[in-house]
This record gives sequence, C-alpha cells and structure tokens, in this order.
Amino acid sequence: MPPRPKLGFNSPRWRCEDNRNFSTRSTFSALGEESVVNGSSHWRRIWKLSVLQRICVFIWLVFHHHLSTNEERARRHLTESDRCFICGNGIESIEHVIRVCPQARQLSESLGENMAANGNGVSTVPKSPLARIQTNKNGICHDDSGKPVKAQTIDELHSLQKKRSAPTTPLDGVQGAFATVSEDERQRQQLQSISASLASLTRGTGPKVVRGDPAGKVQPVAHVAHHHHVEAPTISVSDSSLKFTHVLYNLSPAELYEQAIKYEKGSFITETGALATLSGAKTGRSPRDKRVVIDDSTREELWWGKGSPNIEMDEHTFMVNRERAVDYLNSLDKVFVNDQFLNWDPKNRIKVRIVSARAYHSLFMHNMCIRPTPEELENFGTPDFTIYNAGQFPCNRYTHYMTSSTSIDLNLARREMVILGTQYAGEMKKGLFSLMHYLMPKRQILSLHSGCNMGKDGDVALFFGLSGTGKTTLSTDHNRYLIGDDEHCWSENGVSNIEGGCYAKCIDLSREKEPDIWNAIKFGTVLENIVFDEHTREVDYSDKSVTENTRAAYPIEYIPNAKIPCVGPHPKNVILLACDAFGVLPPVSKLSLAQTMYHFISGYTALVAGTEDGIKEPTATFSACFGAAFIMLHPTKYAAMLAEKMQKHGATGWLVNTGWSGGSYGSGNRIKLPYTRKIIDAIHSGSLLNATYQKTEVFGLEIPTEIEGVPSGILRPENTWTDKKAYKETLLKLAGLFKKNFETFTNYQIGKDNKLTEEILAAVKTSGYVSEVCWPVSNGTWPVQSVGASNGTGSGPKAVPYRMPIAKMEKEDFCSNF
Repeated sequence: MPPRPKLGFNSPRWRCEDNRNFSTRSTFSALGEESVVNGSSHWRRIWKLSVLQRICVFIWLVFHHHLSTNEERARRHLTESDRCFICGNGIESIEHVIRVCPQARQLSESLGENMAANGNGVSTVPKSPLARIQTNKNGICHDDSGKPVKAQTIDELHSLQKKRSAPTTPLDGVQGAFATVSEDERQRQQLQSISASLASLTRGTGPKVVRGDPAGKVQPVAHVAHHHHVEAPTISVSDSSLKFTHVLYNLSPAELYEQAIKYEKGSFITETGALATLSGAKTGRSPRDKRVVIDDSTREELWWGKGSPNIEMDEHTFMVNRERAVDYLNSLDKVFVNDQFLNWDPKNRIKVRIVSARAYHSLFMHNMCIRPTPEELENFGTPDFTIYNAGQFPCNRYTHYMTSSTSIDLNLARREMVILGTQYAGEMKKGLFSLMHYLMPKRQILSLHSGCNMGKDGDVALFFGLSGTGKTTLSTDHNRYLIGDDEHCWSENGVSNIEGGCYAKCIDLSREKEPDIWNAIKFGTVLENIVFDEHTREVDYSDKSVTENTRAAYPIEYIPNAKIPCVGPHPKNVILLACDAFGVLPPVSKLSLAQTMYHFISGYTALVAGTEDGIKEPTATFSACFGAAFIMLHPTKYAAMLAEKMQKHGATGWLVNTGWSGGSYGSGNRIKLPYTRKIIDAIHSGSLLNATYQKTEVFGLEIPTEIEGVPSGILRPENTWTDKKAYKETLLKLAGLFKKNFETFTNYQIGKDNKLTEEILAAVKTSGYVSEVCWPVSNGTWPVQSVGASNGTGSGPKAVPYRMPIAKMEKEDFCSNF
C-alpha cells in the first residue's frame, strides 16, 4: 500500500499475521523462515491477487530481480552507466526504481494521498489475500477528490473531452440542398459527393468512404455509382473496392498538426508554434511539367506557342494520369479532403475541393483558400473544381507527353487538376490561380497577379512585380489595410482577393525588415523547407541547406491590418514595380494608358549576379502580365481589360524602379527603401499627380522634378551616372531587349483578325516618343516617330511625324542602335 506523507519515508517493515495485524511473534516467525522468493505459498498468493495480470507479472519480476534496470544492463555489458537517468543520483537498482528514486517516491506518495478512506478510517482497498494496514480516525487516510466522472470506459472519457463544434454564423432561412435534411442524411450526402470525386473511370463507382481517422470509429459507408462521358472498360471488383477509405474532412489546424507530427516524417513544431515540414525532392514549381488539355474549345481560347506557359496534352493522357492518381489515393487508408472557396466576392465565388494524402497539403490549402463557415460547408454541394494531389506517387514516364516523373495536369472541361510526382504545395495554389485566369475573363472580370492595399479613405492601389521587386514589402503598409498580397480580381464591383491566406518567402527573414510576416509565423502557419535548431526549434531563416525557396503559408487574418472581408472599391493607382539592375530607369515615372499596357505586357525586371548560376552581369527578365507562368489567355487580352477598367474608373499608372541608380549592378547603388516608400506615399496621397514632369527621349517616361523626402538628384538616372556615354549605351541596350521581347506579341493574331493586337500597338504609337518607333506595322512601314527632344517641361518642340519604309531604313536611324 502506498504510504502517506505524514508517516514519513517509506521503509521496510515486518510481515503481518493472517488476521492482518502486526505482532512481535510474526516477526520472529519470519526470521526463521526461508526467503520470500523460495516460499511457494507466497507465489500462490501473488497469482491469486484480484488485480490485473500484468501487475502480478511485475511483482514476480521484482522478486526475481528480472527488471531491466541500468544496474542489470551494466552487469550484462548492455550499457556503460548503471546510474539512474531520471534523478541522476545513485545506482538504478530495483530498490532504487521502486522506492528510493525521488520520482518514484513522489508517485508513491501521491497515490497514497488520493486513496479513499471509509467512515471508520479503514482504507477502502478491495479484499485481497495480502494484508492491509489498519488505520484509525486520525485523518491520515482521507478522500479529497471531486465527484466521479460520468464515464464507464476510457473511450467514454475521451468522448467527454471533445464537444461538437457549434455554428458560428446564423442561417438566413433555408439555403442549398442540405438545409432541410437531417444531420445524418447531410453527412451521407457529403460522403457520396466525396466518393463520386474519387470514382475510378475503369470501375464506374467511387470507393467506400467513411469519415474519421482509421484509428477511430467507423461511420456509415458511402459507395455510389459515378458516370462519365468517357467510355472505359468496367471491372467488377478490385482490392480497393473491398476496403474502406477514411476521409479526414476539413480538419482544423490542431487536428492536422496531430496527423502531420504522428505520421509524416520531417514534421516538427517550431519555437513559435508553426509547423515545419518538407516538400520532398521538389522545393519549387515545375513549369515544364505542367500540361493543359487541348480540345476544340481551348484550342481557340488559350494562348499556345512561343512564349506561352501552356503545354498541350490530349484528353486520353489526362485520363490515364487521373486514373493513376485516383487509384493511388484509393489505395490509402485515409485521405484528406478540403472543401473551400476562391474569391472573396460572393457573386463570383468558386467552390473547390482538394483531395490529398498529406496533412501538410491539407493545412497549406486550409490557410491559402477561403475557409467556409459551418453553414457554408453544410450547403457546399458539388464543387466547381477538384484537385487530386497524389504528389507522393510518380507519373508513368512512358505515358505520352510525359518528360519526367512529375506531371501537373489541368483539364478545364472537366474542371479537374491532377498532381503526380511532386509534393511542393505551391503547385496547388498556382494551379487554382491558372483556373481563375481562365474563368474570370469569361465573366468580364480581370484576374491579376498583384498585391493590393487600401487607405483609410478608401483609395485602393494595385502592386505588380516579379520576385525581388518588393511587391510584398510595399503592399504591406502599417498605415493602410491589406486586401491581399498576391492574387486578385477586378470586377464591376471593385477588387477582391482570390485567396484566404499569404504565401511569403522566408529566406533572410528578420523581425526588423518584415515585422508583419515575422509575427504571422505562429501556430497554424506552415513553414516549408526551413532549417531549425534541433534542441530549441528556433528557425534559422538565413540557412539555405534545403533550398533558397523557403516559404511560410498563413491565414490572412494573421496580418494585423488585413481587411476582412478582403474586398475594396475600384483602384485609383496601378503601380508596376521593376528592379532595374541596369540602373537606367528612373525611381518613378507616370505612365500614359498606352504605356501602362505596354509595360504590363512586358513585365520587366532584372536578375543580378548571384541569383542564378552563370550570371556575371545584369540579365533582363520579362514575364507577361507580371505572371506569365499562370496566365491562360494571350497577354494582350488581359492588357486590354486592364486598360478598359483603368480608363473607366480613372486609375493612374506608375512605373517604380526599386533597383539600381548611379550605375549598373556592381558599380551603382540600390535605391534606398525609405526613398521608395516616400515615392509610394506620394502616389497614395495624390501629391505626385500635381508635380512638374520632364520627359525622357527613350521610353518616353514622365519623371517628376521633385518629391518630398527624396533627393531630386536621383530622380533623373543620367544625373547619377558619372560616365554619360556608358549610361547612353546601357539605356539603348535595355531598350533593345524590350523591343526583342515585345516582338512575340506584335506578331500574334488574336481571334479571326488582328484587331486587338493592332489596337494595343496603336495605343503605344500615340505617345509619339522615340522608344515607340521600333514596332513594325502591317503596311510595311515604321510607326510615327517624334524628332526633337523634350525641353524639360513636358511640351518640347513640336513633333514632326514621318514614315519610312522598312527596306529604306539607314544605319544612322535611331532604331538601328537596337
């Protein structure tokens, strides 16, 4: 029996008599007997105890000295030390483990404190052959416990620990197909919908799906027929049709943490509470492995050919990969299913379903998509689009159109996406963005790869920019509300965020540079491919051991000044960001509508030495619409929509250089971030609209003569260069790169005629500056060019237009320098 603390330290005592009392006679009797171990009568008593069998076995092991203590293990040369690893004091013998070790003593005493005593002070121990200590009414044995729990088994106790989630928002009347059915019927319909999503084409039916973890209780089975327009052989039975597939449906972050840490190697909780995980061999997107099904509709609608991100595949190959992914997912004991939304605009919301095999992927999409309320989930119904993420399983490289073991396949007709051979979660995010680039323009809604924020007076600004231009940094402003950091729509109602979260780069992240992102990395955030201290779990954001593309995915609510819901009025400013490593673009310039379209289609920035292997000097990079990897239609289609909306709502275009000044990369200096922030502040406030402007010869840019808080000397790039000749040569070199890049779009015919392309080129020509003279038009002549430079006030000498046949151009002409 465990001792009570008031009785002092536990120590050996003599044995009792048969009447359970102690006496001197029994002590003398014990001294004359053999050892307890050798007495067979004692073993009969042990094995007849009314206790669990393992307790009897434990007692037997103790008396036979068969416990695997460190003392015994050291004797057998199984360990170097015989010390107790718990307390660090003394040899870990059986006696030490049972009653000498402070931890054992504390446990023993706590058991004694909690033993129940009856009214006469006798301990209420079940009757057993072992003697028990007689106690009197001195209060030593007492019961200080509360009322017993309302459970008969440990499973019942666990069920009491968890309560059902209550709805968080009220229902306004009867909505959707599920609103009038019972809870059981609603769950059955949900399971039927998921089973239909996982249906195999060769069997014509979905798997048997049940809700919950395989270790938990099985709920009612859903097994439904699923019909497709594609003819396929029917197989009557298979191994996967004989098993249950457990569905973990819209789990919470806490539940997904448990799944990831328990079952996914490489998942850890960091010091701040974020979930650190690995994306496997792929630590970034695989654009060369992305395929889009070409059919009669997409052949005419989508952008194909040179410069396009769309690589074709036929329907049959897609079905082969889809079957491979679905069969893999159905072979698993459990799959994760997320039903969520895209687009915060309720009139243009898209329902998406993500079926995946990893808790990491489920938590990532939980953060990145818009999270439905319980009522919205009840009325979710059939999704508009489904992702099958079987990224742990490779595609068959012998399949037509496959060039590696990775394949990301998009079927716009079936509204489905299949992922094989890559576990990088960003493929799901950008796959859905490509979908929105296809669906939204059909509704006359412009989809944009941009950041977006709003001032306290309701003025909205869009930020376009490629990696390294400062799009995330500049769109995150403590004095403005954040609508979103990456993907948006511009409709007749205003702007809306497509996503429900942020996907921020973490390389070299610091609290000083990015305080909002730093503070957002907490419980619920997914940290991809970062490196941390194995003991403290403190993240080292400068460590590139796994990859430079370390990322954090977190809900947008983690940003303190996020605007919820993520919608806003029509933008007043459209800011195009470029990190010009050539050092020839001004820090800021105001753009005409035609120039905005031109630079939007070009999507310029520059790579510098060190960003990629083999780069020794600045390298120009062009990405149409500042997101060529994700657009589906021709860039001029998006540019025309942008121009229409800017003109209709009076938005102003700006080109902001966050790159170098006073020379190219290596000789000049990068424009200071405080200066860029002052420029952005002047744009937001509207003061920059009233500034005095000067025009440049090349590119025809309007440059302000002064901005509060920014040195006037850096506003005109040529003033910051000591070598004026080198500046001129570098400027013409960059202009030539712009010209070469734009040739891809001038030769593209949109629809049955070239009308839309010519409208954009005509808009570019109307600005009448030298930079716009080098684009051939259909009649075989160069567009009108302006002779004479600006006088610095924006008016300059009168432009003298002329046309020159291409065949008669002389080398002395300015365009020959390109």
